[in-house]
Parts: sequence; C-alpha cells; structure tokens
Amino acid sequence: MSEVLDYRSWGRLFAPEQRVRAMRDRSAPLPMPADGESILPYGAGRSYGDSCLNDGNTLLRARDLDRLIAFDGEAGILRCEAGVLLSEIIDFALPRGWFLPVTPGTKFVTLGGAIANDVHGKNHHRDGTLGHHVPRFELLRSDGSRRTCSPTENADLYAATIGGLGLTGLITWAEVRLRRVAGPWIRQRAIRFASLAEFFSLCEPLEREHAFVVAWLDCATRGAGATRGVFFTGDHDERADASAPPAPRGVPLTPPFSLVNGATLRAFNALYYRAPRGGGAPRLVPYDAFFYPLDSIRDWNRIYGPRGFFQYQCLVPEGPRGREALAQILERIAASGEGSFLGVLKRFGEMAPAGMMSFPRPGYTLALDFPNRGERSLALFEALDRLLLESGGRCYAAKDSRMSAAAFQAFYPQWREFARFIDPRFSSSFWRRVTGGPAMAMRA
Repeated sequence: MSEVLDYRSWGRLFAPEQRVRAMRDRSAPLPMPADGESILPYGAGRSYGDSCLNDGNTLLRARDLDRLIAFDGEAGILRCEAGVLLSEIIDFALPRGWFLPVTPGTKFVTLGGAIANDVHGKNHHRDGTLGHHVPRFELLRSDGSRRTCSPTENADLYAATIGGLGLTGLITWAEVRLRRVAGPWIRQRAIRFASLAEFFSLCEPLEREHAFVVAWLDCATRGAGATRGVFFTGDHDERADASAPPAPRGVPLTPPFSLVNGATLRAFNALYYRAPRGGGAPRLVPYDAFFYPLDSIRDWNRIYGPRGFFQYQCLVPEGPRGREALAQILERIAASGEGSFLGVLKRFGEMAPAGMMSFPRPGYTLALDFPNRGERSLALFEALDRLLLESGGRCYAAKDSRMSAAAFQAFYPQWREFARFIDPRFSSSFWRRVTGGPAMAMRA
C-alpha cells in the first residue's frame, strides 16, 4: 500500500507530492514503486534541502526499522537497524559507559541517514566522520540482492554508500563502533576571539588540547578584521553520575513571517558575544547542552516562517587562498544584511574521506542559516559559490537546496564515478537537480 503525504525536509522550502511506502521488516523484500517511478529512503526528515525528497515519485519510510540487534560490550560495537535514531543509541549506550564516536548537531537523525550523509561533528580533527566508525552494513538493492558492505567486502559499494545520499540502496542494518566514556558530562571552555586572524591563531593549539572544538561566529559584523566569535572546546569528563536532560521546549506554531531579521540578528549576536564566559575556565555541562543545544527547542525551524530557510554550509581549503576566500565570504554575507543566529566555523583535519562523496577534506567549514527571501537569497548564494569555485572549495551537498548542476559538478568532480553505484530504481529531487534533471519549485 502507498499513500500521498506531505513529507518535507527540515528547511521547509518545498511542498513535494510523494507516495510513501513503509519498510517495517528488514528481512522483507524492498517495496517497489510503480513502473516508471523511482524510490528513495526517508528517515527522520532532518536533511535541510531536497536530498531526502523525491518529488512526484516514491519515498520509502525507513524510520520503522528501529530495532537494536546486538551489542559487543567489550569492543563497543552496536548493530542496529538503520531507522534507529542517534538519540536512541545514546539512551542505550550511555548507561553502559559508551557514547557516539562522532555526532552532528542534532541527535534526532537516523543511523542510516547519518551514514548516507557521512555526518561530521566537533571532533573531525581527531576522529573524522561517522563513516570512519561504521565497520559494516547491509545494503538492500532493487534487484533483491543483499550486500554486506565493509572496507574488505563490496568495498566500492561501501565507499559509495557512505555519503551517497541514500541513492545506492536501502541500508537495513549497520554497525557503529562506540566510544568509551565515564558519564554524561563534558568539560567545556569558552574563549572569545575578536578577528578572523585570531580565530586562525587559536584553532590548531586548541585542537591539540581538546577532543571537540567549534566556533560560533557573529556574522553581522563588517570586515574580516571585525569578525568576532567564541570558541567552544570540550572533552568527555570522568564524572560518572548521571543527570536527565530537560524536556524539549517547542515552537507551537509557524509565525506568518520570519522572526529572523537584521534587528533581531544584531541584538542577539551582540548579547551572545558579550555573555559571561568564565574567562575560558573549564566548567561541566551535560552532553545535550554541548552537542545538541537546538534539540532543546522542538520544531525550531518554524521560527523562519512559512517560506522556510536555507542552510549554506561550505568548505574552503587550507592555506592562504582558502583563508582569503573565507574572509571574502564573511564580508559578502555581512554586506548583504543576511545572516544567522548560529554561524558555525570549524576546521577539518587531515583524515582521508570515509566515502566517495564525503564532504570533509582539510580546510575550514562554515555553516549558516538564512531566511528564504527568494531571489535575494539565491543571488547571495550564487555569489558565494563563485568564491568557493575560485578557491577550490565546495558546498555540502547534504545541506543544499539550490546549487546549480554546474556548481555541483565542479565541487564534486567524482560524481560520474559515484553514479555507477547508484541503484537504477533509486533517485531524489536533489540528484535530478544537480545532474541536469527538472528542479523542484520553492515556496514563494
């Protein structure tokens, strides 16, 4: 059975029409779409753009695959179905002295989706992406075959699936190698910086000292010299006593207009930058507050109003050319009057990518949210894309809602090699858009 439902992505930019089929048993055959239609796995819907959408075609609801299968308490390897949320893995693992090896900024994503996007966190400089900690998984293809994939078995398909945006087949189960921890606490430090040059000077020393390093940026300030922000560093603490996280607060409705504008942005950023930080001294915070601050507000994406919002995440390479490009990108954003409450800047380490289409490589990555202001927003992003192309950088495909086919193919020249591993019955709105197919209309 299938039904027509309004399954969206987190940016709320699109209102696609998609038939939805359920997958409740990992041992069952793959539910196939109607003739002439493609299919795409859909997890928790936390992708920002259209990589989790399949407009005019079929979605496969994979969230129902939510069972834990086996746990090796000595090695810390958990096998579970791909629809299990990262939050559910933490709920199981933390009382037993284990935690995720790598985590993005929300725990409400499925394991399968995290692998398909090869998510990264605040510890890439030491531990790489989640894909580096997934020993193997099972991939169900449209021809009915089941492929166990690992670095030594079906290795090409393994590399294509990690970061492959759900296009190579359905991950039914996966193993993840967890990290031993004492308890739920993080030793956090907060260190202000007053310029981009100061950010660069502090970044590597802090990475040598701490497992987790990320910076918040005030993107409303003008000029590279004026780019200010706060580093947040962290390490798992040895304290074992537990504390329950607070219940999430919700955004009860979607306001008729975006609550993010120039006035609110400047006021928030000034207050946030000047907030008491304890002089950089360490303090204990719960893991939720450190890794998942926005998870405490359910449906926070609604604050951007009915037109939705973009997330623009880019990477510039190491070296003078990349640093100059980052300064130009920040100046262009400040001059545009657009911006984000949560500008995030961090450095990627030297680790080789886990997947063929993985986003991280050595350099600096900037992530920002922007209200959807139509052509004004799109013109800004195209200008930023040009700066990236000139510097040898790239956009994060998993966060994208609008990049052109030409830009994508320049950012990811390996895309044709990757396309050889796509399941012939799988597709997405994103993939059709960036390989020359029809685009999906955004909300006006």
